[in-house]
Formats: sequence, C-alpha cells, structure tokens
Amino acid sequence: MRYSKTAVLLFSLLFSASVSSAELTKTLPGDITLGQAQAVVQAALKKAEAIKVPVNIAVVDAGGNLKAFARMDNAFLGSIDIAERKARTARYFNMSTRELGKASQPGQPLYGIEVTNGGLVLFAGGVLLTDKKGTIVGSIGVSGGTVDEDESVAKAGAKVLHGR
Repeated sequence: MRYSKTAVLLFSLLFSASVSSAELTKTLPGDITLGQAQAVVQAALKKAEAIKVPVNIAVVDAGGNLKAFARMDNAFLGSIDIAERKARTARYFNMSTRELGKASQPGQPLYGIEVTNGGLVLFAGGVLLTDKKGTIVGSIGVSGGTVDEDESVAKAGAKVLHGR
C-alpha cells in the first residue's frame, strides 16, 4: 500500500498537534522527579560527608531507570556498579536489599535470586523511596562504605522525600 506525501504530511501534522510539549515533559504519577532525585542525592551526600565515608549514590525512578547519580571523591570505582545495582534490586522487588538478602540465604524461599535480572545485590545499601502517601517512586543505592554505613547514607537520602 502506498501513501502519498500529502497523506503522510497530514498525519504527521495531526499527530504532532495532538501532543503538546508540556505533555511530553510530565512525570508519570508515582514517579520521582529530577528535582526530588537530586534532593535525595544531596541529603545522602551530606550524611556521607558527616560520617567521612566516600560513596557512590544512585537514584532510580519507579521503572528502575537511573535518574540521578553522584560519585564522591575517592569513592571506589567498583562501587559505581554496586550502587546502581542496589538501587535497581530494591526497586525490582519493592524491598530493601537487606531484607531481600535475608530472604535469599540458603534454605530460604528466594535462594539463588541474585543471579536473575542481570545480577542483583543482596546486602544492605539499597532502600526504597516513597512519597508522603507511601507510594514507591524509586529507590536509592549507596556503595563505598560498610554495608551499615551505606544503608545509613541511603536512609538519610530517602528521608528527604518526607520532609524529615
């Protein structure tokens, strides 16, 4: 079937007129905005600086896509990937990486899950991000310190969405 150039041009004009630029830049309900993601990173950086631990911080949106990232001076290069995977792992399974790690030990129901989804991280440092209504809008992953330090930095970042 052949379409005339006029028909293709008319279709293109109708389609482009029906979708405004404002509609293309809207954030989906239940998703973190760039401003929120950057605020989460800043709060996490503040905590990491306070405890003197150089870390990598990754924030992913509700779909598990990287939204914001920071690498502190002297943070381990290998921790870049770990921070991103912690954030995605938490979002993929809607629980902290600490909780998922407990459920994936030998003899537990999720044993072996770490080899799925291109590789997951099952130790602390990945925390869900929720809005004031409790809706999951993304997650944060932190890597570079001990798992407890990473988790404390992630939790500090997560608190910013609740105004605490």
